[in-house]
Amino acid sequence: MANVQTKPAPSSASSKTPDHDELSINTIRTLTIDAVQKANSGHPGTPMAMAPVAYTLWQDFLRYDPADPLWPNRDRFVLSAGHASLLLYTLLHLTGVKRLKDGKVTAEPAVSLDDIKKFRQIDSVTPGHPEYGITTGIETTTGPLGQGCGNSVGMAIASRWLGAHYNKPGLAVFDYDVYVICSDGDMMEGVASEAASLAGHQKLDNLCWIYDNNTITIEGHTELAFSEDVEKRFLGYQWNVLRVADANDRDAVTKALRQFKATKNKPTLILVDRIIGYGAPDKQGTAAAHSDAWDPEEVRKTKRFYGWPEDAQFLVPDGVTGTFKAGIGKRGAELNAAWKKLFADYAKADPRAADQITRNLKHELPEGWDADLPDFKPDDKGIATREASGKVLNAIAKNVPWILGGAADLAPSTKTKFTFEGAGNLEATSPGGRIMHFGIREHAMGAIVNGMGLCHLRAFGSTFLIFSDYMKPPIRLAALMELPIFHVFTHDSIGVGEDGPTHQPVEQLLSLRGVPGLTVLRPADANEVREAYRVLMQLKDNPACLVLSRQPLPIVDRGKYAPAEGLARGAYILADAEKGDPQVILIGTGSEVQLCVKTHEALKARGIGSRVVSMPSWDLFEKQDRAYRDTVLPPQIRARVSVEQGSVIGWDRYAGPTGAIIGMHSFGSSAPLKDLLTKFGFTPEKVLEAAMQQIEKNK
Repeated sequence: MANVQTKPAPSSASSKTPDHDELSINTIRTLTIDAVQKANSGHPGTPMAMAPVAYTLWQDFLRYDPADPLWPNRDRFVLSAGHASLLLYTLLHLTGVKRLKDGKVTAEPAVSLDDIKKFRQIDSVTPGHPEYGITTGIETTTGPLGQGCGNSVGMAIASRWLGAHYNKPGLAVFDYDVYVICSDGDMMEGVASEAASLAGHQKLDNLCWIYDNNTITIEGHTELAFSEDVEKRFLGYQWNVLRVADANDRDAVTKALRQFKATKNKPTLILVDRIIGYGAPDKQGTAAAHSDAWDPEEVRKTKRFYGWPEDAQFLVPDGVTGTFKAGIGKRGAELNAAWKKLFADYAKADPRAADQITRNLKHELPEGWDADLPDFKPDDKGIATREASGKVLNAIAKNVPWILGGAADLAPSTKTKFTFEGAGNLEATSPGGRIMHFGIREHAMGAIVNGMGLCHLRAFGSTFLIFSDYMKPPIRLAALMELPIFHVFTHDSIGVGEDGPTHQPVEQLLSLRGVPGLTVLRPADANEVREAYRVLMQLKDNPACLVLSRQPLPIVDRGKYAPAEGLARGAYILADAEKGDPQVILIGTGSEVQLCVKTHEALKARGIGSRVVSMPSWDLFEKQDRAYRDTVLPPQIRARVSVEQGSVIGWDRYAGPTGAIIGMHSFGSSAPLKDLLTKFGFTPEKVLEAAMQQIEKNK
């Protein structure tokens, strides 16, 4: 580890006449204090202490054009320490970043001074933690600690992949770097450690984490729960580790950032020692500086320390915005203009590749993306939906070059490995590969996939459904950010069999369905899998999860029963009574639809008309109009049976208050599948019995 240090910072900012840099830094600090005081809520300590570091990065290094926040080759800045959101909001304001509206740059500021005054207020663009899509200039939603760190690894992988895939000699259209400010909390969260481990393995030399080492958390000093040597840990991860002994030493910060730029084949961690709440005489260096408003006298003392007018509020002195315009503004505009000229030359040299880049940036699919989707013939033995998924995914990925992803060490089981020629592994020595090996790091996988998605790649991850629990935070954030990423979850039920209850998902479907904006698809056979991919590939504003079986499922005869295209509406009538209204409706998802079909045929043999509804997606069904939903599930037909190998919670919405719900009321068990199905009541006999009882009850 290199210790980067130059001259010590002055003990008081008021000990000399402020220069333009110091004036700008203190503007960040005092705007932060004023915003927190006005909101009576927030976290001033970190922005006050890290202002010199963030200022140096933005003003002297960040390749970013405030007038064009959508510039594809801009450097990415991630504030993983999302509680320090005012550090970012003040930078967006002072650098003059322009606001986006409907995907276009406007003349309005991304964050005005009035917006800073509305910090943490309803419908403001300055919420408590940075939110992607709400505030222009926010590259990812952060707040849950560690997630931004994981996202940054995905972003760095995306930059390297885009460069490997599209750059040509003399025409390097993608080579952006990724910078992160992270905190002690990020260092404690496991997701950051998982992501850092993979970043070191991938040798991501375009990734720089700046660690705000202030040794203070909400409860007090970090020595209460954190005593490891972070430097040695990251050296073990194969990172380049640098140390800046004083956050106020801008020369040392500059030297460290230059060393990052010069380092090859390793990501960089810059460990910055600093004092939380720097400048607050009675609160700096204590847990009291971390969050919440201060008493007015402490505010006056702090501003006096900075050489600031004590009673001034939301003051931006003359010359501050001009300083930023002369720095990041001028540099960013020149770099962006040069890139646009470069891309114009690139488009002439390779129109096809330029078209791919343009479509990718707009979340558009190439023509003929679905030309090779397989059609699965009826087969009573069938195939597992995970097997069908592998075939469909390969057919699509071959035609959509920017699909890439992989599994948490489970690709042979989840069937997510690309098998077509030229796919290749994505590794440090082959950064343009399309098969990711995330290792046994489900949490980081979810966060990294989000990072790749934020860079417009159609990224995916995969694991067993039971392990989606490890991924809930990044899945939730993907939905919050409206990212069109997807995950492939297999081994979806007690059908896992002998692996037992530790690996048999029961409540996971319920958990995923509860995430607003997440499309959850549990197809019943191979052709529903095909249609599920057709749906998720056309999503632009929300993520999706495919939930697939380990065991073979019969391939429904679509000549006898309804076409699988009905999946697009979330639920559809797969089979119906031959005459008149059905006496009972049988509703199933995934592997349980076959039980409903068998029961339907058994009832038909008895002269009883029934309806089978395949319901692969609750959320897609809820998006349909009332007329369609009532057509599928007529309110007047109260005799209903739902069948799903998962928690019964929520099924009363479709089975009705008096309907029969066949599901899991406990964890599973370790046994062969046939024995499990009998024990837990997932047999044709049990479904038939429930159907007959419903008919009798509702006569």
